[in-house]
Amino acid sequence: MKRIKKIIASALLAVFIGLQSVPVYADGSVGDPNIENGGGGLQSGTSSNFWYQTDDGVRVTIVDSKTGEEKSSSIDYTNQHPNDIQFHFGKNSKRDYTGGTALSLSTGSYTYKNPAQSLPKIVGDGEYYVSNIDEIRSYFTDEQVVRAIASDLGFKFDDLINGDYKLMIEPVVYITFNGVRYAMTATEAALLNIQTGGDLINKFGPLSHKNLPLAMFLEDDDLGYTAWSGSTTSRATDSDIINYLGVGIVSFKEPEEEVEVDTSDYEYRVDTDVYTSVTVSGGKHTPDNPVTVIFEIKNTSYTVNNIVYPDGASQLVWVKWHTPTTPQKITIKVTVIGGAETSKGTIIANIVDLDENPPPDPKATDRNDTFSPVSPPNKAQCTTAAWSRYYAYWVPDWVWISNWVWYPHIADGKIVGGHWEDHGHWEDKGDWSFDQNMYSASLNANMTITPDEKNPTKTGRTMKSGYGINERVTATVSGSGEHTDIQNAVTYFPEFKYKKYWRLLEKVSGGYEFKKNEYSTYENKTHFTPVWYPDGSYTPYTWVIDCWTPAGMLSVNLTDSVTIKGNVYDDWHIAKTY
Repeated sequence: MKRIKKIIASALLAVFIGLQSVPVYADGSVGDPNIENGGGGLQSGTSSNFWYQTDDGVRVTIVDSKTGEEKSSSIDYTNQHPNDIQFHFGKNSKRDYTGGTALSLSTGSYTYKNPAQSLPKIVGDGEYYVSNIDEIRSYFTDEQVVRAIASDLGFKFDDLINGDYKLMIEPVVYITFNGVRYAMTATEAALLNIQTGGDLINKFGPLSHKNLPLAMFLEDDDLGYTAWSGSTTSRATDSDIINYLGVGIVSFKEPEEEVEVDTSDYEYRVDTDVYTSVTVSGGKHTPDNPVTVIFEIKNTSYTVNNIVYPDGASQLVWVKWHTPTTPQKITIKVTVIGGAETSKGTIIANIVDLDENPPPDPKATDRNDTFSPVSPPNKAQCTTAAWSRYYAYWVPDWVWISNWVWYPHIADGKIVGGHWEDHGHWEDKGDWSFDQNMYSASLNANMTITPDEKNPTKTGRTMKSGYGINERVTATVSGSGEHTDIQNAVTYFPEFKYKKYWRLLEKVSGGYEFKKNEYSTYENKTHFTPVWYPDGSYTPYTWVIDCWTPAGMLSVNLTDSVTIKGNVYDDWHIAKTY
């Protein structure tokens, strides 16, 4: 729906045509008019074939917004009192005629209704009685007018504007044709012209085949009728009138497309800052009708408001929170508000503790004669992440809406001329446009393994089995969006084939290290290699994790090695003492 801003000096303007007043309607607007018009000057009539300016009206029918099927009878509105109508064609709509209903003349009483709010000029003469398309659009989207139409056709107003229905509006004229008074729509005029072998167009062509059918036509295809792209100043053919012209449609709020929510389960570590995200899609959402997402996590609600995105797009929505200090499963409830219906989803967050499986105390008597090394694992790794957030901005399109007012010149009580003045106003018929703020984050990490500082026989990065090793992990996170720091690093060892046991590293200044080993005599931050480990490369593996972003977790696989040559027994000499 276009946003309308009016710059106008007063709340109401009185528009005079001669001494006739035409109201300007207040801003209580509902609906979206698909109505355009054209036309031009008319020729003079005769005593048997003539039309008075202002002898016009409209036929209104409520139809299904998707199928176009009629959902009400039709009603004719006019400001006049055409009680002298002798011939008419009932209350058929354009939908009836294009659906196969034949034109059938009726001599019964013609029924009409004078609306509480007078109609604007519908069918102009192109000279003195000029119709204004903006007045017509404004009238048929005025809330009080639409409420009256709903009441007259037996509808509840809220039902009429809920998106399931539309108004089909057709211009009507009252003419004297061959000395007989007729009421007819543009479609009926074209069908009557066919029946009379062209007699109507010969006597009323500028009205019946130009100003009447061009009083209303569609700007956009709707309800199976194609928008008119032909001349708006020339006579139309009977076929074009029947198929394209003499009809306007007012739509109310479109049935909002349901907003869908896409969720995924998560595994988190205890006592960790994390992000939980969902993806919402469906429909177009501007600052006028944004989406709201509510996350319910352990009795706390986190609300994300003002989510916007263009039609056909989707938007990542996230919330940051801190996990509990104990392992558990948490059901996160997600509620999305903003579409045709409230959407709901659930996320299972599995909170685990990695500090529960440190290696056992190594023994000097340990053996593993069948050991054969395996390659380090390659866990899920993601070192970069990118995400975005839509924002909307208004693109104005100021259009001058003319409102010509005739000021008569009166002398001696008579109209002796006059002049026109444009009392129009500017309207902003712009719309929302969208762009994105782009974000990213990158993780870089490094791991270094060295022989323990208490190892007396180490040589550079070569050591005997049975002694300990130290580890140092450094990591940096850079980026333009929200993210946490690295919060955990866990190391797995080749003697356990990188399974069963592991060590959760401890955060220290500038990086991560082993925690103090409870089996170390010196309480060193060390890991003891098994005395039985064969000569060759000894390669621990570290998974650096829990750098959380709205787009997920960043993680990296790291390895480093020392060389095993000999074992701790080689440093012991047993001899007899005397």
